[in-house]
Parts: sequence; C-alpha cells; structure tokens
Amino acid sequence: MSIFWSEIAKQITPYVPGEQPRDKKYIKLNTNENPYPPSPEVIKAIRKAANEDLRLYPDPDCNELRCVIAEYFTLSKDQVFIGNGSDEILAFSFPAFFNPKKPILFPDITYSFYTVYAKLFHIDYHLIPLDHEFSIPVDQLTKKNFGIIFPNPNAPTGKYLPIEKIKHVLEKNKEVMVIIDEAYIDFGGKSAVSLLSQYPNLLIIQTLSKSRSLAGLRLGFALGHKDLIEGLNRVKNSFNSYTIDRLALACAKEAIKDTTYFNNIRNKIITTREQTANQLIDFGFKVIDSKANFLFITHPVHPAEKLFSQLKEWGILVRYFKTPRIDNYLRVTIGSDEQMDTFLTTVQKLLP
Repeated sequence: MSIFWSEIAKQITPYVPGEQPRDKKYIKLNTNENPYPPSPEVIKAIRKAANEDLRLYPDPDCNELRCVIAEYFTLSKDQVFIGNGSDEILAFSFPAFFNPKKPILFPDITYSFYTVYAKLFHIDYHLIPLDHEFSIPVDQLTKKNFGIIFPNPNAPTGKYLPIEKIKHVLEKNKEVMVIIDEAYIDFGGKSAVSLLSQYPNLLIIQTLSKSRSLAGLRLGFALGHKDLIEGLNRVKNSFNSYTIDRLALACAKEAIKDTTYFNNIRNKIITTREQTANQLIDFGFKVIDSKANFLFITHPVHPAEKLFSQLKEWGILVRYFKTPRIDNYLRVTIGSDEQMDTFLTTVQKLLP
C-alpha cells in the first residue's frame, strides 16, 4: 500500500473483473461477452470513421447517436445520455442522484460495482437479501430509503423482475431515485422504458456490450426524464466532456440501427441458453431461471469451486464467486452452440 494513497484509495475494495489469462487459448464463458461478432454495418462504420478527422475532438453531446437511440425507443433526444460503457454511467449516477449519509437500497447478491461506487462516493447503503430462490423481494424495496438501484435481470443470478413488480416499486418510491440497470434486458426480459413517461424519478441504463457484441467498444446509454439526463451531464462534464470517441459514436449508431442483425443474434443466444439449461438439469444441476446471456448453476454433489478449477484445466473459463450464499454456484456465459457443446461434454466427463 502506497504511503501516497488517499484515505479513499486505501479503504475501497475495487471491482474484480473476470479473469483474462493468456497462458493458453480458452473457451471464455466467464465475462458475459457475446460469442458472435458485431453487425457488419459496425465494421463498415469503423473503417469509414478511421480517417483524418480523428485529429478533431468528437461531439461532446453525442447528438447524432442520441437521436438514433431516441428514435429507437420513441423518446426525445433530451431523454438520452451516452456514456463510455454502462459502468461509467453507473459511476456518474451515484454522485448525481444519491447523497452521503442517506442510505440507498440494493440487493445483497447483485452487481458488485454498486458497493464499490457507494463506498467511493460515501453513499450509505442497506442490502436487501434475496429470497431462497434468488428473487428480489419487492416489498423490501418499499421501506424508507433515499434511492434504489438494481439490475434487471439481476447479476449474477439472471433472475428477471416483471414490469408489474417494477411498477409496484416505483409507486411506493415516487420521492426518490430508482435506477434500473438493464445490461441484460435484451435476452428475454421486457424493458421498463414504457414506464418513463409515468415516473420522472426512473432512470434506465443499458449497454451495447452484451446483446450488440460491442464489449470492446465501451458504449452505454441512460434513458430518463430530461432533468435526470442534465444531472448526469453535470457530473460527466465535471470529469471529462469528451468521454465518447469518434469511432465509438460511428459504430454505435449502426449497431442500434441494424435491428435485423440484433434480433437474429439475441434469439440465437436465447435458444442456446434454453438448450444448455435443459441439458444441465438432465445432468443433475439446479439451474436458476435466467433472462440473461448466462446461467447460474449449482450441483448437489459436486462443489462449484472444484468444478471451476477442473473446467479451467480443460480450457474452459466460467465465473466463480467465493462469497456467502453463492459460493457453491457457477455463472456460465452462453457461448456459441459449438462452445456450449464442448462445455457440456466436458462437464459430463467431470461428473461420475
């Protein structure tokens, strides 16, 4: 620990991403990346945009992309915020909408960056325990609070909260911010975008990393009332006005516009997910119902940590969280049919 670190740097525990080993070639089912390439239109766009204009700063307001996203969701441009990945938008959201010493609520088993951001920005928080089936108990989100944030579908479980229950949460929390992280919504869930006109305290955050195969590009967006978007802009412009580069802006527009490719890819992943889940159930695994591009699984006999290590030896990476309540579960990203066939064949070999 450096003597020059601030007290904040000394006290925080940073988020730990999925491992990216380089010692050999692995089937990567540990970071929820899309197994399929981005739209061909995206590749064309990046080639076209890689020109002498790179000497110029990009549009700090991302106006063209905001217009494309607004049209896609039938919103106005001033209801759209663009960020360098959804994680950046989440980071901006904590100081923009939550206050120190006023506790917010989020699930005890969820995206671990929430805890990191809360501590970084000195936001108090109360954890809402998931029930025995890993569902979010919405009644617990109605107790007194100063803000709520949760993913839908949740991570790392993949459990989805229906719109009716989200509306119940919003009805009981009209005076505080409710942020829904929809990073995985395109894999079978219904977005809460339809509720934006009724609830000016609702912010929805999505990403192009998962369903649009652009994890390497770093592009996310938020949707909400124009006053919320202005709040995000105030924070962003206090750090860096030029968070999105020219290449990312060009590619993101085409990724949003190519709806045919988008639907084909996500439907393939959904089909593969269901086939994989059924096979794992046949192998004796308990598989949590998922609306994401991953499965959360456990076996009654074979410890998750041991399976994690064995799979790695066989060249397959999955995610293992050594934390209470889920330390006997594995999170398995849905890859291509060929990758999942290899995964299933290997798992079957590891079971007696």
